[in-house]
Amino acid sequence: MTTERPMTLGVVLAGGLGRRMGGGDKPTRVIGGRTMLEHVIERLGPQCDGLVLNANGDPVRFARFGLPVVADTIEGYPGPLAGMLAALDWTADNRPDVEWVVSAAGDCPFLPRDLVARLQRARMTEGADLAVAASGGQAHPVIGLWKVALRDELRHALTNESLRKIDRWTSRYGLATVSWPAEPVDPFFNANTVEDLAEAERLAALLAANPAG
Repeated sequence: MTTERPMTLGVVLAGGLGRRMGGGDKPTRVIGGRTMLEHVIERLGPQCDGLVLNANGDPVRFARFGLPVVADTIEGYPGPLAGMLAALDWTADNRPDVEWVVSAAGDCPFLPRDLVARLQRARMTEGADLAVAASGGQAHPVIGLWKVALRDELRHALTNESLRKIDRWTSRYGLATVSWPAEPVDPFFNANTVEDLAEAERLAALLAANPAG
């Protein structure tokens, strides 16, 4: 997409069960007149050299979004690491020209528009293997930059070590952390509960009044 950074594929993680929101596909809940998934695609898509959606179950329900749907290859809904592995495998098989995958949660509708550029810049500057986003003094492990070449190591960790926590995985490698301001809107706000949806509506209205956000 640009000569200023390595080619990067984006994966939107939507493979969770949404238990805290009563089940179903959280990213299809509507805020600000659009689904959260539409917000994520609109913000992340222009930064990437293609997008895929990690989701389990019948992929037809996501057909209207026009993205390849990649399911977990490890059974039992082991969490976002499985979605990342699925995306890395898909990239290796279908986009061998791409060495990096950036991940984002499908329930994070306010992602920064400079996410990929800043993650890649920090990784290269620090000579790191991976990069992760942070805001308000808190890291967001699910929002990160992943090296396709590490997929077999990730598969081993998931299947042989039953590793599930992202930060336990990233701690094995050189990790660059990139921080964004959390005001006026935390770009990594995610909607996990029905109450969070109401807050997301408020934040969406705030951003609509300040389109630069």
